Amino acid sequence: MTKETLVPVLGIVTDVRVDTPDVKTFRVNAVDGGKCFEHMPGQCAMLSIPGVGEAMFSITSSPTNKEFMEFSIKKCGCLTNWLHQMDVGQMITVRGPYGNAFPVEEDLKGQDLLFIAGGIGLAPLRSVINYVRANRENYGKVRIVYGSRTKEDLVDYPEIVNEWCQEAGIEVFLTIDQAQEGWDGHVGFVPAYVTELGFDPHGRVLVCGPPIMIKFTTQALLEMGFDKTQIYTTMELRMKCGVGKCGRCNIGDQYVCKDGPVFRFDQLGELPAEY
Repeated sequence: MTKETLVPVLGIVTDVRVDTPDVKTFRVNAVDGGKCFEHMPGQCAMLSIPGVGEAMFSITSSPTNKEFMEFSIKKCGCLTNWLHQMDVGQMITVRGPYGNAFPVEEDLKGQDLLFIAGGIGLAPLRSVINYVRANRENYGKVRIVYGSRTKEDLVDYPEIVNEWCQEAGIEVFLTIDQAQEGWDGHVGFVPAYVTELGFDPHGRVLVCGPPIMIKFTTQALLEMGFDKTQIYTTMELRMKCGVGKCGRCNIGDQYVCKDGPVFRFDQLGELPAEY
């Protein structure tokens, strides 16, 4: 971690997109244009509103995008409520990047990739997916399983339908928890859908979503023949200070902010109690 990582820089909100009833995506530029700093897929940044607070969020845009950074943020507390009130042109402080990244240039390279996400869990994986799309020749087949409570809760739905679903070599499987009017796709929870799809246990798997979804999805993958060394997840929601001082993010002898937030499942030993 460098000194630059710890020093906040000013960023300007240049676009606000409403993704779902409680998720907005904020596009942020440096004051003099471009990105506030470089990152790799899976890394996080600390966003702060002076006088209100700060919190860690995944950088959801791909590092191959050189024009801006994006953060998809779910409204669920004091700081996020303030963020959801921000308009284009307002300023925010950003520092980072924090944590390790998904090994896109190491273990994932040359592999078939299976992405499994639930709800806002798509946000951290979106950076990886778009990085892979921009470097398509370096990766095998890409399959994406994504579910949410309702159709309206599917984050980045226009991008999924209009871009991801249209590309050769990419398969997208969407599901929602319960049937609703206007939805003719799959209905059911993500772990059960993964079992139903019956993927061959090869390549690499990236999983992100609510703790209960990760728990049962991992169980399903192991029952299908996948090994823990093939499965990655990210646990940035446990991060607080980002520098290994507060102890909030401990998982056994691991600090999520220093050893993660990206982990291969065999590196975790036991999942936290909430899983």
